[in-house]
Amino acid sequence: MNANLGAMNDGREPHPVARVIPVGGGKGGVGKTFVVANLAARLAHDGYRVAAVDGDLEGANLHTCLGVPRPRCSLADFVAEREDDIAKLLLETPIENLQLIAATASNLATPQPSHARRVRLVRALRRIPADFVFVDLGAGTHPAVMDYFMIGEDGVVVIAPEPTSVENAYAFLRAAFYRRLRLAMVSHDVRTVVTLAMDERNERGIRTPVDLLREIQAIDSSEGARFVETMRAFRPRIIVNEVRTAEDIKLGFSVRSVCRKYFGIDAEYLGYINHDEAARRSVRARRPIVAAHPRSDASIYIARIARKLLVPRPSAPSTAQLGARMTPGAP
Repeated sequence: MNANLGAMNDGREPHPVARVIPVGGGKGGVGKTFVVANLAARLAHDGYRVAAVDGDLEGANLHTCLGVPRPRCSLADFVAEREDDIAKLLLETPIENLQLIAATASNLATPQPSHARRVRLVRALRRIPADFVFVDLGAGTHPAVMDYFMIGEDGVVVIAPEPTSVENAYAFLRAAFYRRLRLAMVSHDVRTVVTLAMDERNERGIRTPVDLLREIQAIDSSEGARFVETMRAFRPRIIVNEVRTAEDIKLGFSVRSVCRKYFGIDAEYLGYINHDEAARRSVRARRPIVAAHPRSDASIYIARIARKLLVPRPSAPSTAQLGARMTPGAP
């Protein structure tokens, strides 16, 4: 394990389980793959052992961003049960300390793994011999995407400063939270209500987690407490990509505020990456911008975000604090 990472644990032996960071966003084209490739490359450059996993079996291109020729073995072999050892799918990249699991050559008829296979994959990702494992998620809110996003407590949502991206980001967060909530609930009746609430036009008028909490508390107060605890643990992180103006920078704070006020979710604004023509050149050159243009503006902002990922997260808000937030008009 990297000495720097060990130092973060007050001199104690670092935890052997890899820190898994899934990166999603709901909408294609917001720069998820660019963010994964560059954060992974930046941390690898700093001496950490990093693995980048392409979880987009229907639109794999992480290997291209990392300069790896189209691999023959990939995550598709795990999905198709041709390979059970995920470590055997790790490929070397041109960047020292950075390995890749590609997602090429998938079966278009059944590109997504079964639920049982997803569970095995999630467990296997934690056992990859690395300090950090980044997972580049596909677009949309498919159950497989949601399951990967919920692997750990470090899920990142990438947003572009445009209305469609913001709208899809909210839909992505809502879907991820409701799926997590449904899995956490014990009562069959409560799980049924959660499933109903996932339909935004449901006949009971449940439109927000605040509405859903009221319904659950009316059924079972203990499940209501579990609801708040589940919300307390759901703490996604936000990155705004392709920033051009001061208003674009503020978008991250606005999304965070909306998440707190209307969803009761305590999101963290990790930072932003400004628009940089060097980024386009680096993609064409099939090299991460932090390697091709390390002094570019975008590389500087990526390095700042990477440093934030090294810092232990502050404690989650208390149950009482979250309960207070989950009222109409709460700050």
